[in-house]
Amino acid sequence: MPLRIAFFGTPAFAVPTLDALLASDHEVVGVVTQPDRPRGRGQQVSDSPVKARARIAGVPILQPTRLKDPAFLEAFAAWRADLGVVAAYGRLLPQVLLDLPPRGLINVHASLLPAWRGASPIQRAVLHGDSVSGVTIMRVMLALDAGAMLARAEVPIAADDTTGTLEARLAVVGASLLRDVVDRLGRGETVDEVPQDDSLATLAPKIEKQEGLIDWSRPAPALDCHVRGMQPWPGAFTFVDGQRLVVREARVDDRPAGDTPPGGLVALDDDAIVLACGEGTTLRVVRVQPEGKRVMTAREWRLGRRSEAPLRAGMPS
Repeated sequence: MPLRIAFFGTPAFAVPTLDALLASDHEVVGVVTQPDRPRGRGQQVSDSPVKARARIAGVPILQPTRLKDPAFLEAFAAWRADLGVVAAYGRLLPQVLLDLPPRGLINVHASLLPAWRGASPIQRAVLHGDSVSGVTIMRVMLALDAGAMLARAEVPIAADDTTGTLEARLAVVGASLLRDVVDRLGRGETVDEVPQDDSLATLAPKIEKQEGLIDWSRPAPALDCHVRGMQPWPGAFTFVDGQRLVVREARVDDRPAGDTPPGGLVALDDDAIVLACGEGTTLRVVRVQPEGKRVMTAREWRLGRRSEAPLRAGMPS
């Protein structure tokens, strides 16, 4: 039988899952999303991607600041949801909320659990240099991402994947996987719930903006992962001539650094600059974004430097 579903989600990652449910035989009776916040460079208050999609679909929306607020719980209970579906909502759900839908809540988590439990599983996988990621549909419980697993799907991480490109693929895979699980539940089929092995768990804490700072003493392969993992936010950044410079695209170069210190210029190519890294390795920096300016090729930025001092990336002096 079709299920009445309450959906929890906020960012773009959650939209394909919401779309899959809206296109199904099940009924999305309401959407819970984070309160409106300033977004973008202009810090204008705007709808989250999930709220915007729910408004177009004409689905009721709740944006509680406190999930234990009696008024919110009363409004949520009035939806009479059979099942709750969570996809990157962004907050831990209290037990009083988990107990309301008769079939509980299930979550679309962007990792192969128990790996990368937490707020930033996609970024941590890219930063760590993992070769494979994936999506797990899990039962929501009070412990962080520790619920039983209902389904999993692997997704390879390409050598040029950024957090943004990997997230887009995982969102589509997660939507399909979740739709299959919900359809099976609706048909009354038994869906095995496999407990996680907590001893294998790794954590993916929220990314802080300062984590984008590039440490040029690290070897180039690690910095390649760092640049891709921090793209599109917060951006891997360094400082040159006291000015913040975001590295938007880079790759490992095969030239040795020689005597050039980490962060120093090794070569200036047609479209890029090659900088020294730790252990004598080098990184080919292709695209950069100077503070307050547009994204440009690294060579374009280098030729436009006003300073005659030797190029050396690092912390501001």
